[in-house]
Amino acid sequence: MENRNSWENYTARQLKEAEEFSADYIDFISSCKTERECVDEIVREAEDAGFVELNTLINGKKKIKTGDKVYAVWMNKTVALFKIGKTPMSEGMNILGAHIDSPRMDIKQNPLYEDGGLAYLDTHYYGGVKKYQWVTIPLALHGVIVKKDGTTVIVNIGENDDDPVFFVSDLLIHLAQEQMDKKGAKVVEGEALDIIVGNRPLVIKNRGKAAAEDDRKGKDKVKNNILEILKKTYDIDEEDFLSAELEVVPAGRAREAGLDRSMILGYGQDDRVCAYPSLRAILEAGEVKKTACCILVDKEEIGSVGATGMKSRFFENCVAEIMSMMGSYSELALRRCLASSCMLSSDVSAGFDPTYASAFDKKNVCYLGNGVVFNKFTGSRGKSGSNDANAEYIAYLRDILDKDKVNYQTAELGKVDQGGGGTIAYILALYGMNVIDSGVAVLNMHAPWECVSKADLYEAKRCYMAFLKGEGI
Repeated sequence: MENRNSWENYTARQLKEAEEFSADYIDFISSCKTERECVDEIVREAEDAGFVELNTLINGKKKIKTGDKVYAVWMNKTVALFKIGKTPMSEGMNILGAHIDSPRMDIKQNPLYEDGGLAYLDTHYYGGVKKYQWVTIPLALHGVIVKKDGTTVIVNIGENDDDPVFFVSDLLIHLAQEQMDKKGAKVVEGEALDIIVGNRPLVIKNRGKAAAEDDRKGKDKVKNNILEILKKTYDIDEEDFLSAELEVVPAGRAREAGLDRSMILGYGQDDRVCAYPSLRAILEAGEVKKTACCILVDKEEIGSVGATGMKSRFFENCVAEIMSMMGSYSELALRRCLASSCMLSSDVSAGFDPTYASAFDKKNVCYLGNGVVFNKFTGSRGKSGSNDANAEYIAYLRDILDKDKVNYQTAELGKVDQGGGGTIAYILALYGMNVIDSGVAVLNMHAPWECVSKADLYEAKRCYMAFLKGEGI
């Protein structure tokens, strides 16, 4: 079967829409580099579109009815949006599910130290990364510090032109003979991924005899200067790192890529390149027959664990609350709703890279520009750990996408014995619903800067819009 390149078939109107949507997306991923930042922006856009927070409705003892738009947030890292359809929820929903966490480095709880006249913050990398890709590039610090009195301090350093940036150093090539002989996984060790945050010592006169002795010995003067800056800027002490969530991410905006400006290069596109069109699809969807849902979750990169991951009961609890407020809740009705639902697990796929062609099966791989990607299964090698969508569901999706002239392709994640990966698909499939992975082809996946096609981003949105209008299977 021959794949079609989306660019060759666009009308002038579609080209304009694709460019405008890509510009909005670039703004989104440039300003939303953490789960918390994503949730804040998603809530802002949802409220602008008329969505109302679920707890507000619960506290006001409101009823929910057809046509209502509701959202719920959990721990500021996971969000679900619902547009209530005409049919009873017990007959199922159309669900878009993506994740808003991305590989990065997290600051440890006791991170600040000084060595060799340099101040460092100690990190622990998050998700699957090639550690050597994170050295010698400009890095930014995003997150929150929560003080004992409950005050939340928002941190965002490295994104503005006049901000300082941070970096992880690397050994100069002139002295790197032994390093260059190591395997890729060992070229840079995890404990070496500490960011440099300062080099200037604190100098304060008339500080007393003990302080003067510390100055004479050169004891932690650079570290103390950093603590002084943190105190003056954020009114925090070293102990406040204990209750902080700080993430180290690549500094700078996402950019158009290529002389033809056909691609986007930016951080965190796994999986925000699917999360953003999923969000826009439910915000822009008109009247729907079946209740439409978009759930954007945390912790997928480390197994969907914890209270904000897909394995938590947050989503199920939200559905139960909504059904209760519609007067239709029972345990059986909830189970019927979940089992009768259809889902697109909106996650990325590995785009074909000719430089590394030996890792792919060319007949069963996705190509940049050839449309939204469907992975019937993911997993590793013998489909281990995978959801495997059934043929009837795929036929249903083919029908609705062809009717809306959505360009799509199918793929597997590399050669059979090469490796593999997973998504949140198998977790929702545990309810018995129809689920398939559907997303965007990515180059440089899990690198600090990932690449996608504008056309694939646009086709993903078109796919998700068509899906939400569907009547289910």
